[in-house]
Amino acid sequence: MTDASKLSPTAPAPGLRQLFSGMLMVALSAFGGGLSAWSQRIIVEQRRWMSNEEFLTGLTVARLFPGPNQINMAVYVGTFFRGLPGALAALAGMLLVPFTLLMGVGLLYFEFHTLPALDRVLAGVVAAAAGMALSMGFKILDQYWKDPMALLLAAVTFVLMTFFHVRLVPLVLVAGPLAMAWYWPRPSHTRPTAGAPR
Repeated sequence: MTDASKLSPTAPAPGLRQLFSGMLMVALSAFGGGLSAWSQRIIVEQRRWMSNEEFLTGLTVARLFPGPNQINMAVYVGTFFRGLPGALAALAGMLLVPFTLLMGVGLLYFEFHTLPALDRVLAGVVAAAAGMALSMGFKILDQYWKDPMALLLAAVTFVLMTFFHVRLVPLVLVAGPLAMAWYWPRPSHTRPTAGAPR
């Protein structure tokens, strides 16, 4: 059995109620950040709606469009399974209850934000969210570990953004078409394989 087959979803396509509850779980789980990591855990690992590859495709599309990444991702997931009604259900799950809670928590924060204990609690939550993001990164790395071109693209992007402070938009405009050209479907006899010269 290949790694790809192990990652294939085993659950049937979710309905509108399931999309709503799934996105609600993502939103409520990711207090302090780490939405993408929680999305991957809930959508791919727990509910088995998508494979890792399908999830990463959606995450890439979500990050290419303007607006919050996870809102875009909720729309993508909903549309992927149920079209426009699915997008609306997933978006409602992502926004309705969390927005209401956010307003209440915001009022409490501005009332008690001078308490030192609150700052320490929030610092701990942010650290946990950073750990979740790193966890998702290592899971993604495991899937692409045998693809030298994917690792090269990721490394070059990291170096350009971290050390050379290249802005995201021009980097996407250059790296995106290059990556799409490399991975564009070709007839089996001409498609490059991982580690093989083109």
